[in-house]
Amino acid sequence: MTNKNNRPKDAADPSAGSGRDLRQKAEALARERVDFTSQDSAALSPEEIRKTLHELRVHQIELEMQNEELRTAQAQIEAGRARYFDLYNLAPVGYATVSEKGLILETNLTAATLLSVNRGALVKQPISRFILKEDQNIYYLHRKKLFETGEPQECELRLLKPDGRFFWGHLTGTAAQAEDGPTVCRLVIVDITERKLAEEKNQKLQAQFQQAQKMESVGRLAGGVAHDYNNMLGVIQGYAELALDRVGLDEPLYADLEEIRKAAQRSADLTRQLLAFARKQTIAPRIIDLNDTVEGLFKMLRRLIGEHIALDWKPGQGLWPVKMDPAQIDQMLTNLCVNARDAIAGVGKITVETRNTALDEEYCAQQTEFTPGEYVELTVSDDGCGMDSKTLLLVFDPFFTTKEINKGTGLGLASVHGAVKQNNGFINVHSELDQGTTFKIYLPRHAAKMEPLPEKVPTQATALSHETILLVEDEPAVLRMTTIMLERQGYTVLVARSPGEAIRLAAEHRGRIELLLTDVVMPEMNGRDLAKTLSSIRPSLKRLFMSGYTANIIAQHGVLDAGEHFIQKPFSLKDLGGKLREVLK
Repeated sequence: MTNKNNRPKDAADPSAGSGRDLRQKAEALARERVDFTSQDSAALSPEEIRKTLHELRVHQIELEMQNEELRTAQAQIEAGRARYFDLYNLAPVGYATVSEKGLILETNLTAATLLSVNRGALVKQPISRFILKEDQNIYYLHRKKLFETGEPQECELRLLKPDGRFFWGHLTGTAAQAEDGPTVCRLVIVDITERKLAEEKNQKLQAQFQQAQKMESVGRLAGGVAHDYNNMLGVIQGYAELALDRVGLDEPLYADLEEIRKAAQRSADLTRQLLAFARKQTIAPRIIDLNDTVEGLFKMLRRLIGEHIALDWKPGQGLWPVKMDPAQIDQMLTNLCVNARDAIAGVGKITVETRNTALDEEYCAQQTEFTPGEYVELTVSDDGCGMDSKTLLLVFDPFFTTKEINKGTGLGLASVHGAVKQNNGFINVHSELDQGTTFKIYLPRHAAKMEPLPEKVPTQATALSHETILLVEDEPAVLRMTTIMLERQGYTVLVARSPGEAIRLAAEHRGRIELLLTDVVMPEMNGRDLAKTLSSIRPSLKRLFMSGYTANIIAQHGVLDAGEHFIQKPFSLKDLGGKLREVLK
């Protein structure tokens, strides 16, 4: 094939032919005039000689002008060719010509740069060599269709560099006729790695958002179910305890009643986990040092996980205070350590760490619902079996468990997630199969100073009591059972089935009323509003709230106001007696 660049200039440019003809005519005329002058110079007049010389000068000037035009045209052609090669080689996209067999015939510099290969080394190489193995079928399919139909083809695939790295490329192929005859493919290669990463990030955030919505919906359902379930469990547990007090230890019925009480207690523990997951758990937060709280749990945790697993404690220095119910720290650490224990086969290690950390906007942008700020980080990690990516997506789902039947409820990690969220914190998990698991909990830093630990109170009354209690409960079975519990401990009970009836009793009763024991969620009026109304009638009235969950009634997000007393349903006779003495002391 003849290259255009190797053609003679006259063949390449028609203007060169006209210039050559002009030059030949001028030279022929000059020779003719010279010959004539030499033969017949005597016959020429001075005027004819002058005229002939003038014509020669005119032709000479014309020839010089034509030469100048030729030089200018040639310079423009060279400049245009240089601009074309600059645009081709330095284009923001890669260009490549590929044969029907898939061999690279030529490329621009951008394509060579994208592939991190010298341009000369690309020629005659199969383009499939630079396509990730998993994506080569995509390329073969589009190339086949291009040469069969002649229609332009587009595809997205991963292009491979010699060092093993790859980038996402968008390829547009068009069929073209080569100068020597065969059809070739002209490829345009665009690096779309940033777009692909943005799409992956968006998909990840979308999945996290959908998971958060699902958890929120399940949480609302779980919270509602647990509230009603707790009321019934309270009745079962309460009557079982009352019956146990009337039956001797040696009677056969005693063992049956004890099993009923234990089953009710286990069920109550289950509903408490549901409430924690649903963020409906009533909590009494205070400002604490997380190191002190965690350290106080370690004796219990070591007994829990067993001697074959090492428990390593790494407290951070100068830890910021957090505002949280210490009981929730107990709940979270217990669940995480039990989960870690079950992931370790044989000898292993669990590490608990704390430190101060600041989450910036860049990190939070990668996590759903994370907010930049200063946090105290609580980390629990193990060297157990780890989890695969599918399990990680479901790890906080309620009732999801990888354990054997009857080995777990699937609520442990769900309750941890709920407790963290209830305290405006965040949690994430990293795990790989056979590499272990790490949970990181971020609790917001609190600006105020630490609060002193509350004084411990007896867990039960030591003798019969004599105070008068106004009991308000809209669930008849719970009302009857609680009344019996109170009377069994010596209290005088004023029974109200609604807030309106409680207000009437408080106004009409002529004697003292020492304490209001009220449910939180009731028709007509919630427990907190009832307590405020009664305080205007009886300013010295003490109060104790009870509920299966608070549902944002006692305070925002189920948090008790400072100084308020609360007992979680279902409660035992001993728990109720001890709590009452704590409030009435």
